[in-house]
Amino acid sequence: MHLHILGICGTFMGGIAALAKALGHQVSGSDAQVYPPMSDQLQQLGIDLYEGYDAEQLEPRPDLVIIGNALSRGNPAVEAVLSQRIPYTSGAQWLHDNILQDKWVLAVAGTHGKTTTASILTWILEDAGLNPSFLVGGVLPQFAASAALTDSNFFVIEADEYDTAFFDKRSKFVHYCPSTLILNNLEFDHADIFPDLAAIQRQFHHLLRIVPEHGRVLYPATDQAISEVLAQGCWSETETVGAASEWQAQLMQPAGTAFKVLHRDIEVGQVEWALLGQHNVHNALMAIAAAHHVGVPVQVSCEALRKYTAPKRRLEHIEQVAGIDLYDDFAHHPTAIKTTLAGLRAAVGNKRIVAVLEPRSNTMKQGVHKDSLGSALALADEIVLLQPEQSSWSLAEAVPKAYVGTQTSELIAHLVSILKPGDQVVIMSNGGFDNIHQRLLTELRALHLGES
Repeated sequence: MHLHILGICGTFMGGIAALAKALGHQVSGSDAQVYPPMSDQLQQLGIDLYEGYDAEQLEPRPDLVIIGNALSRGNPAVEAVLSQRIPYTSGAQWLHDNILQDKWVLAVAGTHGKTTTASILTWILEDAGLNPSFLVGGVLPQFAASAALTDSNFFVIEADEYDTAFFDKRSKFVHYCPSTLILNNLEFDHADIFPDLAAIQRQFHHLLRIVPEHGRVLYPATDQAISEVLAQGCWSETETVGAASEWQAQLMQPAGTAFKVLHRDIEVGQVEWALLGQHNVHNALMAIAAAHHVGVPVQVSCEALRKYTAPKRRLEHIEQVAGIDLYDDFAHHPTAIKTTLAGLRAAVGNKRIVAVLEPRSNTMKQGVHKDSLGSALALADEIVLLQPEQSSWSLAEAVPKAYVGTQTSELIAHLVSILKPGDQVVIMSNGGFDNIHQRLLTELRALHLGES
């Protein structure tokens, strides 16, 4: 069967393309911008790629078109699909119909930590010999891929609440039929499609409705928003994870690089690993509890974490130049920003932290989180912010102590002027941030060579 994917270069749709190819389908696709690394990954799989959305790419006529949720009416390719009555579906629906119905699905949902938790869980199952299939929102270093299809009964998926397609406004995760469901946390986000937290909670309620009776829902006992979702109805087994819960962690190191695992107040294992921060300890605890549900002993999970490497862009150390350390992180919500900085602070002590943020998400651009942004960045010694284009609110007013620029070049020039050996620079964005990481490194290298 020939499948053509519109919006193929997104992480999710690129993963769908890889899974479809693994099933033996002929796969092609297009996107508004086709560029590495996703384009390289897809071309290595033998997938034909087209730049843009002209109707000619649908010739010869594919058997099925899979349409990404970034596309809407008025798009030339979408209009051609409808006019020519070419069969079409969403990525989430295709995944359900062709793969997930025959798998034990372990789904990771929540506002924060989905990619990391799904990555940890995938690695635990792999190290335990269960050879899981997976689809996550980042490249897993252990697998050099964001998706893989195996002959295992287990499938790990990052289950986000964003809508499915222009013709299906349900959250993608309602298509995933999980038997093990992690609810990491729940806050208001995606202001471009959800009017308030209650609307997101309704989608999470729909997700709980499809977890079978023998399935298990893992959630933090102290998360009020999730407790309110569960109060709407839950028909499956449940276990609590985190503070005041059945599964708990006790830090052995302030930075979170070592901790004890407790199940119902009994120590069942210890973890020593490379990740930083209380939030990652929580992510690991969720993954350990989920793996335990499918039969992986806790000690096996703890040993797997000794060898675990985090996904790209999760407080990823890029390079050290002239004694200045540069990190890349995906954080874009105030809670994620705060936990990222807390993890780094616990690791580096009194060293100066310089936080560089691009408020790129639709929610941020609308100013939904402007009142909490200053407190989220409070652990940073220096704050450097990029004012979003066409934004109705002022970053300078929201975070008075910050340096605010309207161009990435301004930010780089300011950073070069203030940085000194020992500084820890963490760049946070859910996009490319105009390649600021490499541009800053280039400037710092040149300056260092000039002074040496």
